[in-house]
Parts: sequence; structure tokens; C-alpha cells
Amino acid sequence: MRKLLNTLYVTNENAYLSLDGENLVCRIENENKFRIPFDNIENIVCFGYTGCSPAVMGKCVSKCIPINFVSPQGRFLAKVCGETKGNVFLRVAQIDVFREKNLILAKNTLSAKLCNCIQTIKRTLHDSPDLRENEEILRVIKALKEGTETVFQASTSEQLLGIEGNCAHAYFSIFDKMIINKSTAFRFTYRNKRPPLDNVNAMLSFVYTLYTNEFAAALETVGLDSYIGFFHALRSGRSSLACDLVEETRCLVERFVLSLINLRIVSEDDFEKQISGAVWLNDSGRKKVITRWQEKKRSDYTHPFLKQKIQFGLIPYVQSNLLAKYVRGDISEYPSFLLK
Repeated sequence: MRKLLNTLYVTNENAYLSLDGENLVCRIENENKFRIPFDNIENIVCFGYTGCSPAVMGKCVSKCIPINFVSPQGRFLAKVCGETKGNVFLRVAQIDVFREKNLILAKNTLSAKLCNCIQTIKRTLHDSPDLRENEEILRVIKALKEGTETVFQASTSEQLLGIEGNCAHAYFSIFDKMIINKSTAFRFTYRNKRPPLDNVNAMLSFVYTLYTNEFAAALETVGLDSYIGFFHALRSGRSSLACDLVEETRCLVERFVLSLINLRIVSEDDFEKQISGAVWLNDSGRKKVITRWQEKKRSDYTHPFLKQKIQFGLIPYVQSNLLAKYVRGDISEYPSFLLK
């Protein structure tokens, strides 16, 4: 198992990364802010346009440390990584297995996603007894259960996409009820993205992006090609397989965002609204979210399939490793992530 080191998040838009021996140096306005040994870094995420030196990119490539460039608003821009290494036969098997088993893999993933949505709602009902008899919430839970059963009756990916769209619409129709902090700053009407139009959607999109990058890095470590997926359509520059695996773990992001809001860790001052109507986390907001996310990654979590405690941040690596075992034929079925 890969040791969980640190993902370095560079949130200042004016930060520039340079190389000094075996150390990564962060400079802002010609002043060195910090230096950190490369041996203490597993992934770099830069929120800005200044970027880093070619020497840093070369060093990261040699040490298999991916550099992800994300806009200050949280939109993924590009990724720099070295040549694909590992078992070439695993990548060939990945293509063969996904061509043959793509529909059943997509069904299992979507079914797990819907089951996890139900568990997320039930978690809120456990903490909020006054919502347990809410007719709208009970109706959505019933719709998600029916959707889970309908998934396995689908015969095409297009049908699965239709089921997913209907269930997602139902799920997010009651998302506002799971927000206990009733501040007007965190009113949620519907899920919107590219760009997000309110504070809640801004946080969801931001953390979804972080988690997708972490899954992409995890897939690379086990030798799978993160750009070849089984559910999301292949698209140049998109880590389709990372997007596939994130689907079944979106519940973790949603729980995390709900906690930030309900515990009043974030406030209205952590967001900025553009003239276009787009809403983004500002520098202060990004730091708060990333700090809490890093703390969450270091917490213990009992994996539902392995039945053993791991660090929360290792979930992408465990799921990627299980998928690689399935592709190799070591296990007969890929165990999708299910909340307990």
C-alpha cells in the first residue's frame, strides 16, 4: 500500500514554484514563502496562473509527482505528469475488460452511487428527528430505491444516463433540507455547475474537482490508465476513469460540504460573486476548505469491503487497487464503494 504523504495545495494566485536542489520553493513577489523536500510530497495542486519553472516540472516527472493546474475558481485546467509506467499488460487488459464489461461496471457504480445517496439522506434524518416524517424526503428515498432496482434492467449506457439524471434531480431537490444552517447565504435550489451559481454549488464543484484529481493520481500509481473509463465518454484531456470512480464516492464530498456548512466553518465572507453570476470560493474560503479536507484525509475510516481501518485519504488508492485486481482477474467482481 502506498504511504499517504501530503498533497501540496498552492492557493495564492501569485505563487511561483521553483527548484532548489531536492527542495520545492514557493515564491510570492520575489520573496521565498516556504521550502519543502520533494520526498514529502505526493501530489501538487496549483490554484493560479503564474505556475512553476520547467525545472520543477522535470523534477516532479522524475519522482512521479503529478502537478495539477486549477483555476482560482476551482476549474481543472491541465495536468503535468511523466510517461505512463507500470505493467503494459494491465493497461491492455483494462481496455479489453472495459469493452466487454463496461455495462455491468457502470450498473454497479450507479447502483452504489444511488445507495450512497440514500445513506447520506438517512444520516441527516438520524441527526434531525424533525425531518424523519417529511413526505418529500420519504418520497425521494423511495424514488432512489426504485432507481437502484431499475438500473439493473437497463440494456444501454444511454438508459443508465437517463436513470442517473432523474435520480440526481430528485436527490438534489431535497439537498437544501439537509442544510441545518438556515443562513440565507447557504440556500440551495438546484445543482448547477460550469459555473456554479450559489455558495453551496461552489463548494460542491470545488471539492469534486479535488477528489477527481486524487483519484486520477491513485489510478496512475496502480498502473491503470485514468483516461480510459467504462461509463463516462472518452474525451481528450479528461480522466474518464477517475470520473467513473468518483461517482460512487460523491457521497463523501457531499457529507463533507454539509458538515462545513452546518458546523458554520464557512461563512458568506468566504465567497465572491462575479458579474456573470458565477460564485467562487475566494482565497480565504479555499484555504478553509482545503485545510479541513486535509484533516479529513488523515482521519481513520473503516473501509466497507476490507473491513479494516485505513486513513480516509487512502480510499482512492484502495478503490483503484481493487479495480486493478478485477482487471487482472484476481477477483471476480469489482467491489464498488458503499457507505455503511
